[in-house]
Amino acid sequence: MRLLIALLALLFASAPSISAPLRPPEGSELQLFVENDMLSRTDRYYTNGIKFGGGAPFDLLQLPATELLKQLAPEGGSKIHLGLFVGQNLYTPKSIQISAPQPLDRPWAAWLYLGGVAQRAKENRLDTVELDVGIVGPSALGREIQSEWHKLIGSPEPLGWHNQIPNEPAFLVSYLAKSKYSLDSPSGIDLEVIPHGGVTLGTVMTLARAGGILRLGRHMTGFGPDTIEPGGAMLQNMRHDIEPGRSHELEWYVFAGLDHRLVAHNIFLDGTVFSNSPGVRHRPHVYDLTLGFSLRIDPVRLSVTRVQRSEEFFSSGSTGGRQTFDSINLGIEF
Repeated sequence: MRLLIALLALLFASAPSISAPLRPPEGSELQLFVENDMLSRTDRYYTNGIKFGGGAPFDLLQLPATELLKQLAPEGGSKIHLGLFVGQNLYTPKSIQISAPQPLDRPWAAWLYLGGVAQRAKENRLDTVELDVGIVGPSALGREIQSEWHKLIGSPEPLGWHNQIPNEPAFLVSYLAKSKYSLDSPSGIDLEVIPHGGVTLGTVMTLARAGGILRLGRHMTGFGPDTIEPGGAMLQNMRHDIEPGRSHELEWYVFAGLDHRLVAHNIFLDGTVFSNSPGVRHRPHVYDLTLGFSLRIDPVRLSVTRVQRSEEFFSSGSTGGRQTFDSINLGIEF
């Protein structure tokens, strides 16, 4: 927990001084992502993710992300917006009440990281680069966070964290491009399709992805609901740069989407890169089906998404089964 607190302190340490106590700089925003499988009544595989941060008018990890964005994204458009996030993901086998190693099931794993984001929009296109650096293994505090949470909600104690993948520094860099197109709707309700594509490289994950969402609503801005994965969050104050005429005090939409990933490496399945580690063989093709809604009452936004994920690994002793979890994103602009 001390490491998590230190990362949160680093998130704001470089910010310029502000006149109002506890108020972030004008033009910034805060975002909180929480993903968990509790509502689907499971406690397995990708069992929890949390990510906190947002737009930040200062450089840290954003500097290398900015330089890469300049090489990948079209010139012109909005100015480059910067963001900084801290996050943690937890992964477990199907049964968390087995203390012995489970070599035929998904390994226990945790990932604690700090991420810098650079983002630019041009017309109907949004380009994002995110650089995440952190650590996997016991130092990522997976045992502590899950054990304390389970005590709080009265769930069974997780018994196998001593079998988790070992400590190892880890990183990834992700590029994601989104576009949006308006469709004719006779009902007077706005209808948009938002395709996306991108690539992630690093010791954490290496993959290519493509997909999109269809959304239906009123006064829609931005590029769909923000998501926790690298490059998935839009720095929401960008709306004021690229869509000032469309901003409205009340915005809502419902959406459905598909994201397909071609996976070459996943440290949470394959195990660590530089040491011996528990692991299973990952599936090369993984997809998510999503369904949800988003509501903005300016300047606060809430998005809720139900995610159905396909099987992620092969195992003779386990199905590597499908998974359902929920994703919640809360954002506020300043």
